[in-house]
Amino acid sequence: MRGATALCGGRVWRPTPYQVFGFLFFLVISLAYWAVPLCCDAGQHAAVVERLKANLLHPRHPMADLPGAGSPYYSPYAVSQGAFARLSGLGGWEVVRLAGPLNLLVLLTGIGRFVRVLTPRPWAPVLALGAMTLLWGTERAWWSGYLSLMSMTGNLGYPSACAIGLTFWAWALTGARARREGLVRYVGPSGLPGLAGYAGIGALYGLILLVHPITAVAAVLGAVAFVAGWQREWRSPVVLRWGVAAGTAALAAWSWPYFDVFALAADDSVDWMHRRLYEQLFGQFWLALLGLPALWLRWRNSRRDPLVLLFALDCLLVAFGWVSGHYTYGRILGLTLVPLQFALAVELAAPRPWGRARRALGGAAAAGACVGFLTVQGGAVVPRVLDPVGLEQPSLWPSYAWAARHVGKGEVVISDGHFAPRSIPGYGPNLAAPIWPDPALDERERERRLADVHAYLSPTSTRAERTAVARRYHAHWLLLTRWKRVPEEAVIVAWSPETGEVLARIG
Repeated sequence: MRGATALCGGRVWRPTPYQVFGFLFFLVISLAYWAVPLCCDAGQHAAVVERLKANLLHPRHPMADLPGAGSPYYSPYAVSQGAFARLSGLGGWEVVRLAGPLNLLVLLTGIGRFVRVLTPRPWAPVLALGAMTLLWGTERAWWSGYLSLMSMTGNLGYPSACAIGLTFWAWALTGARARREGLVRYVGPSGLPGLAGYAGIGALYGLILLVHPITAVAAVLGAVAFVAGWQREWRSPVVLRWGVAAGTAALAAWSWPYFDVFALAADDSVDWMHRRLYEQLFGQFWLALLGLPALWLRWRNSRRDPLVLLFALDCLLVAFGWVSGHYTYGRILGLTLVPLQFALAVELAAPRPWGRARRALGGAAAAGACVGFLTVQGGAVVPRVLDPVGLEQPSLWPSYAWAARHVGKGEVVISDGHFAPRSIPGYGPNLAAPIWPDPALDERERERRLADVHAYLSPTSTRAERTAVARRYHAHWLLLTRWKRVPEEAVIVAWSPETGEVLARIG
């Protein structure tokens, strides 16, 4: 009764639509993430945790028995994971697994805060979450930094997921500041014109830069878009505030002792592997184009609309990556879809009655979401045993705990195949030849190591040649697929009935 409510001292709290659906989404995706074996880059990130757990201040190379100074994997995000692993006693795989729901929480709260800056419409964040996870394409797009429904089952525990969540928070804070009325008249508690708040925003961008540098590139483009779109005054105090934000971001990134993030701008060692990002773009992303009409409406209303500017800037950077051969810039493609997806969500969150054009757009968006769910995304949340139509399922990688029980932490392994070299370092052992490039190891040295491992595993290698390679890299273990011949000097210790792989001792 109204009288009883009044006597209790206030209104009854009711959750917003986003709080309800966001909580349900958090539960479902967390369970889906935990149900799928960790795969792909997870072994690399688990290895980083293991090295920091062993030595928090001076970790070794993530995958090799080498110094790790200068490795960008040792970010504030990873160091906090390493500290947690030391305190809890958990291993790298367990810490990466636990990081998934935490990153998802950062992401969901960031989306909610960001959309509220774009519009007060209560259903807009719900629709934005749906569009961001379903409106991709009809071919699987699986990269770190891609957060479709399917890729979340594997990528939520990565630093990129946390960085994207922080990016939404940074855009929300930037947009709110840029659009605030009377910025020049705002004075903080210290008597300065709100400089502390701008320094905090800058520190957040600096943190994103350290956690995942390529996501930070997209984050900075977003900051430029929101400031250019909504900042109406450019008097000296305004320039000072944003200058403080930019300076704080640079200072925070520069002061990190583990690696020089600005040196990565000249590093092209991973460009070759990112060329694939530009292949099959239409098949992987075409459903997001359903947001183009909504983005066009925003552009018609304002040539300085931040989502329009952000989309244009992202497209220009992606195009530059293709033309220049710096294909790593294609890593921002996941965030390039955000202006399309969120503009569509804001448009469809408008109160009824709808006109004919909006009804047509809503029908197309609903159809697109169904197509995305049934072709690529649905298998992320529908278990195989309950799947009536044969949805595409997440990748199922084998576990290498059976091998890690015999190999000591820090011992060197020579391995072949696709899964084992990407997984075994996550348990603590090292590889003779790291799979991924890393600025902490000269790329020419890594290629020499890969050539030596290839020569060791060649069927024409002699025992003397194999012994020389093993001694050169202090290798004592072989982890071989069932297609490889076990050398005569090796002693088989264990094997996997699941994959047929063999663990053998050498030395």
